[in-house]
Amino acid sequence: MKETFQRGCHQDDNLVLFEPAVKRHLAELFAALTLPVLALGANPQPDPSLCGVYPKHYKEIVWNWMQNTLVDADSAKIEWEGDPKPADLGRNGEHVYGWLVNFRVNSRNRFGTYTGKQSHGALIRDDKVIQGIGFGY
Repeated sequence: MKETFQRGCHQDDNLVLFEPAVKRHLAELFAALTLPVLALGANPQPDPSLCGVYPKHYKEIVWNWMQNTLVDADSAKIEWEGDPKPADLGRNGEHVYGWLVNFRVNSRNRFGTYTGKQSHGALIRDDKVIQGIGFGY
């Protein structure tokens, strides 16, 4: 006979139920670890000369772009995850070269509540964001 624990798990079950806060932290960790892999896919980093001029002011470029992307951009709290790296986000033999910068954002949604830190990325070329990653949910 199975002995039931407080949250409904059984002693011999493999699945452990976590508190919502722990689930959220695990999801954020998973997203932070997989976003760069998904963004780059199987493509190795391309030659930087194919990506255009390095965006020295990438934080300002992304910030200005997010003004039109986020519901409440002025509430955004951004954590940058390193400097831009050369990337090719093209698919099916097409190339989309640029400089990929990864970051995490916590901003207010349309209900006025903060979303929690969400992992995102932006591909920059010629001092413009040409592709966003992790937006559109």
